[in-house]
Amino acid sequence: MKKYFKSAMYAGLLAVAMTFTACQTDPVDNQEPNEETTMVASSATAQLIARTASNDGSFDNIVDGSSCFDIRFPYTVSVNGLEITINSEQDLYLIEKIFDAVDGDDDILDIIFPVTVTLADYSEITIEGVEDLRELAAECTEGGDDDDIECIDFIYPITLFTFDINSQQTGSVTVESDRELRRFFAGLGPNDLIGIDFPIELEMYDGTKVTVDSYQELADALERAKNACDEDDDDDYNDDDFTKERLDNLLVECPWWVRDVRRDNLNQTDQYLEYLMNFTEDGTVTVTGSAGGTVTGTWETRITDWRVALVLEFETMIDFNLEWFVYEIDEDKIKLFKGDHDRIVLETACDYEEEPCTDDDIVANLSECIWIVANAEGSFLSELTLDFSNMNIHVRNPNEMVVDEGNWEIDNGVLYFNDLSMEMANYIGEWIVIDCRSDRLELKRGDEILVIERECN
Repeated sequence: MKKYFKSAMYAGLLAVAMTFTACQTDPVDNQEPNEETTMVASSATAQLIARTASNDGSFDNIVDGSSCFDIRFPYTVSVNGLEITINSEQDLYLIEKIFDAVDGDDDILDIIFPVTVTLADYSEITIEGVEDLRELAAECTEGGDDDDIECIDFIYPITLFTFDINSQQTGSVTVESDRELRRFFAGLGPNDLIGIDFPIELEMYDGTKVTVDSYQELADALERAKNACDEDDDDDYNDDDFTKERLDNLLVECPWWVRDVRRDNLNQTDQYLEYLMNFTEDGTVTVTGSAGGTVTGTWETRITDWRVALVLEFETMIDFNLEWFVYEIDEDKIKLFKGDHDRIVLETACDYEEEPCTDDDIVANLSECIWIVANAEGSFLSELTLDFSNMNIHVRNPNEMVVDEGNWEIDNGVLYFNDLSMEMANYIGEWIVIDCRSDRLELKRGDEILVIERECN
């Protein structure tokens, strides 16, 4: 979705220093460091540590579009014209609900400046306007990515040692959080020598505990974790609302109406209007068209690039043949997309019940109320009403005058219109019932389609 930020007066970014609050003990002199447990502050291992302890700013990407920083609570935004105050991470879901309330492509979010943002190293700066925010966000990797490592976490406390240029230990620091560890590294010079009191323990994204006893083991663990999970650094704020298992269960739970189809940015919805999709656990999907015909294809779900995808394949419905990413799931709707120009919206049909369509049912339905020709827009038929009571046909104009009459019968799903001689003489003959509902019939004769709908006063 597109988001727009309200411009405010441009101002430079003001640096605000933060004070490191970890506990530091008195210096310890004349203690030689062990080379296996020391490192230079600018080493590759030290950089991995700093990245793992960095502030993750991706949780509010729906507002600022950047994972390199987050906006400090509280602050105020205007969402599609509605002003709300964001006091906590939970309030961000209210923005999502407002965006999802309308199936449009453009949602407008205005930040009320100034705001304070927290950077990757937990330092804070004040942002006075939208240009400042965009400039800061541009420093992030394209697509919202940042440098932090989120698939593994340190388990605290951790004790670190400092050394002077003569490799003499000068003190120790015990850190209790990512903030304290990251601020410790932010205060080091590139040539400073530090050490870690091994062993230390880390926790993977899936809860697995990892114990390391050396710098090499620590570096290996952090390297392995860099791409071990979805860090959710993109701006697709809906993609964590569901799992593959939830999608599987929803698809087979009820039928689904096709409500919106766009391919190559062209609206193809009209040709699939009232199509009903039935997914079964064996991977089969059956689509029933508004004309009553059915098409059978296959479906499967998979995880691709950390996203849940739905793969559809049909021989004839080529507009549906794609690996669709799932954009959103809510109580009664599933939204699928591929790139910027392809989209399908499905709406649940849990209350749908296939209506009986025997000859007796058709007789009973046609005998009630009056009927109109629903697909006759622009022709003389659009002004006529049809009365099928008592197996007769009485055709009336808007003045309630009978302008034609005849009779009808049905045999094995085929309607026969007989003895019409005036306004509807061309409709005499056999009509196959291809879609049957209590208030709607779709009839076919050769290439002709006749749709009649019931109107009851």
